[in-house]
Amino acid sequence: MKKSGALFVIAAATLWGTTGTSQALAPQGAGPLAIGTLRLLVGGAGLLAFALLRGKRLDLRAWPWKAIILAAVCMAAYQVLFFSGVARTGVAVGTIVGIGSSPILAGALAFIFRGERPGWKWVIATVLAVAGGSLLASGGGGLHVVPLGLLLAIGAGGAYATFILVSKGLLEGSSSEMALAVIFCLGALILLPLLLTQNMAWLLQLRGLAVALHLGLVTVGVGYTLFWAGLRRVPVAMAGTLTLAEPLTAGLLGVLVLGEHLTLTAGLGIGLVLVGLVVLSLSF
Repeated sequence: MKKSGALFVIAAATLWGTTGTSQALAPQGAGPLAIGTLRLLVGGAGLLAFALLRGKRLDLRAWPWKAIILAAVCMAAYQVLFFSGVARTGVAVGTIVGIGSSPILAGALAFIFRGERPGWKWVIATVLAVAGGSLLASGGGGLHVVPLGLLLAIGAGGAYATFILVSKGLLEGSSSEMALAVIFCLGALILLPLLLTQNMAWLLQLRGLAVALHLGLVTVGVGYTLFWAGLRRVPVAMAGTLTLAEPLTAGLLGVLVLGEHLTLTAGLGIGLVLVGLVVLSLSF
């Protein structure tokens, strides 16, 4: 059961890893905040349509609304904090701190609020994967550290770790795909004022529309459906670490699709992430 859950989470993170490549292929003028908001909006609409087609009902009275709203706020906050952190301190440091802090914070939150004790194999796998993700993000280049950017990136990691924690609690109740759809729709509504300030002309191009649909339907619709299926079966801390398959996928696609140069440092990072994920997957 846990092994299948791990595979679901890794599959979800692999799909999330395509977001950077998809954004790079978007038409000129497609800003990160616009893309992040559209991703939630299209993904939430797709999840809602899928749930309705499966006969799920929108029973508003029986839902744990506090948890659902908290999850939506965390998802919206992650988009803003992560992109803002990256803008201030650079892609390398922003990615290292934002994505790298998330599994660590998820493990801490799971221990505090759920009493989960992930064990030494999780610690070893997390250290390896975070170290690998750091090397992969830095790529051997110079790093530009800005304190405010670091705080924003850590905030992004905390927001995502909290989303995982709250999602686990929702899955242990009676929540279904409909709750996941509502979370993303609410997250998109929170960010909608930001979308109104962005240049959206690029969305009228066929390539822009394809990017928006891919980010929404594939990376959110399919990705988070797989993630929730995996999260049902694995602890919060392990799910957080397994999501580090995302930067691994992004790094590989950067080389294979975008023609980026794979440095020795980045190659070592890919290897460490792979070893960390294998160690964690074999611990089940």
